[in-house]
Amino acid sequence: MSENEIRNTLPENAYRELKPGETYVPMVPPHVDAPELTPRSIAFGIAMNILWAAAATYIALKVGQGIETAIPISILAVGLSGLLLRLGFRRSTIIENINILAISTTSGMVAGGTVFTMPAIYILGIDQHLALGNGAVFLHIFLVPLFGAVLGVIFLVPFRRFFVKEMHGKLPFPEGTATNEILVTGQGGGAGALTLIWSFAVSSLYTLGTAGLKLWSEVFTTGKIEVAWKETAGAAAPLEAVQRSVVMPAFAGDFWTDLTDRVKAVFSMGTGAEFIGLGFIMGAHYAAIIVAGSILSYLVIVPLLAPLSLEALQSISSGIESTSAEAIFKAVSKNVGIGCIFAAGVLSILKMSPIIMTALREGLGGLFRGARTTGRPERTDRDIAYPGLVVIGLLTAVALGVYFRFFVLADMPGADLLAAGSVLLALAAAFFFITVSAWAIATISVTPISGMTVTTIIVTALALAAAGLQKGPAGQFAVLLIGGVVASSLSVAGTLVTEFKLGYWAGATPRRIQWSCMIACVLASAVVAGTVLVLAQGGGFDPSAKEGALQAPQANMIAGALRSFLGTGEVPWVPYGTGAVIALMLQLIGVSPLAFGLGMFLPMELNVPILIGALVGAAVKKGTKDEAVLRARANQGTIIASGFIAGAAIVGVLLRGLKSLAATAPLVDAIDVPAALLRGGADPVFVGRTLNVLAPAALLGLCAIIYLNSRRARPPAAP
Repeated sequence: MSENEIRNTLPENAYRELKPGETYVPMVPPHVDAPELTPRSIAFGIAMNILWAAAATYIALKVGQGIETAIPISILAVGLSGLLLRLGFRRSTIIENINILAISTTSGMVAGGTVFTMPAIYILGIDQHLALGNGAVFLHIFLVPLFGAVLGVIFLVPFRRFFVKEMHGKLPFPEGTATNEILVTGQGGGAGALTLIWSFAVSSLYTLGTAGLKLWSEVFTTGKIEVAWKETAGAAAPLEAVQRSVVMPAFAGDFWTDLTDRVKAVFSMGTGAEFIGLGFIMGAHYAAIIVAGSILSYLVIVPLLAPLSLEALQSISSGIESTSAEAIFKAVSKNVGIGCIFAAGVLSILKMSPIIMTALREGLGGLFRGARTTGRPERTDRDIAYPGLVVIGLLTAVALGVYFRFFVLADMPGADLLAAGSVLLALAAAFFFITVSAWAIATISVTPISGMTVTTIIVTALALAAAGLQKGPAGQFAVLLIGGVVASSLSVAGTLVTEFKLGYWAGATPRRIQWSCMIACVLASAVVAGTVLVLAQGGGFDPSAKEGALQAPQANMIAGALRSFLGTGEVPWVPYGTGAVIALMLQLIGVSPLAFGLGMFLPMELNVPILIGALVGAAVKKGTKDEAVLRARANQGTIIASGFIAGAAIVGVLLRGLKSLAATAPLVDAIDVPAALLRGGADPVFVGRTLNVLAPAALLGLCAIIYLNSRRARPPAAP
């Protein structure tokens, strides 16, 4: 190894377009053989894979937003390198750390695709209708994202040169750039790792207080204020009741009663640490669009429809069962959101069709050129050999066909035709959509997986139904699995394109990244499947059926679409069509219809605290125009936010896991402070109101921690 030829900084042309005749030479030049795939990178990558697979699965199921794991893992990898150096070992090379990411970030890739679809097995009751035991469910949840992950890798490889080399300097790769800066400069090295650890500890304790001890409500709602007023106000109320009533003028009681009962306008807000972390990283613009969607759903559509009779509401959506605010939201507002998301997916495809065609032309052209090339490419330009990709692709397609024919559609008439159609639809959708996913990540770091997955589900349901697919659980299951394969392939492609770019900047070997990703997806699929099973036993994914269930928004959205097209057959065309029109209007004025549609579909309690976290992030950057200071504050805040997300996720999974086991469930119940107070004779109204009031105070305390610590950050001293 020629260590003196390895750069410690990025070349000047790392982020700009190359001039005619100019070439990019990475930090580790192609002819230099530096440590890359080593025992330390494999061991640490596996550990991070397991940790973040569980965390990413839980967060996506609870909040409805995926998390990108590259930044926190990069911080920990750089911290590990510094620790090893202080212990007398060599420092990890940058391409060694990139291979850590290739192994570990498969956790977020697999989780992102799995949670969109597979929990619908439980929501639709498919496991019971088809008599699937835990072992069978685990196998399905394990295999589907694994198939999708392999397809995502082999379909993206031919496009690698186009995205990372041909478009060098033309695509911003926002998250990739942030991750690259951490890896290159060592920003957040030892100090960053320590910050991540203490913020993880703070979030863990906070989450234990919220979800375990229940010292304050997990959701603040104005509905509790109204209840407290009605129960405690009035001249005949006992003195102690009046003393603990809400302090407000006399007319306020009628105001809250009218607002909640008549107008059915209720404000709610989750108080978990993960919301603040997600919002800080997401940014105020995108979070504000999501909350705008919630406002339309909860504070416009629901109050607007509240005065209508049940018969009138059923003419809009036949699935509505009452005139309550919750029923109107579930049957109307959420379906408007689904229509908006579906249309957003279609619009994304249409809008990006020129880019898709360009990527297909360049990618396939490179594939054929590569097949004719006889010379050996440079180390930094070596992919898995194209003949090898073809073999892997054929084997995957055959395995997918066997899976659908003999394990999914075995008892259905016309199984051969349906299995062939299922495989072709999955392969076509995955291949066609991966360029959309990769381009979106490369430009704005947000990929429209929701829209494309819903599009896939609806188109597949209609196509297979025309080919003879039976309605009911078996048909829903087959379409769901196809959607799972496609969603996983898109999730993998979106993250892998960033890793390809990181490897290009640093000088890693693409082929090693590709093999590391595919092999590591086996472990990630197993961990994600196990986590889904644990969470299913610890509360489930249908809040309307069980109190305390995780929201699993995308899986519930998919379940709703499958019920409509392959269940009752009563498709809510009016809400769907309204959502599509809203999406078109938003597209015309330059607002993201996908973000807005997600806001309409997701419960308000999930969206509002994310906006609060985003506003904290915006406030952190106020007060200085010094770019170095701004970057230091943003980096510090991102590290703390990542710790908040990880701590909340891990404690949440552990608590639900303990709750699902008969031996440990009493322990979880025993630490429930409000339950103990109620058993001791405490007034339920007083307890509920107090916990409700404490909730926003606790959340503000968390905001103060991330704000104050981020504002104190300073750029590193010049050497």
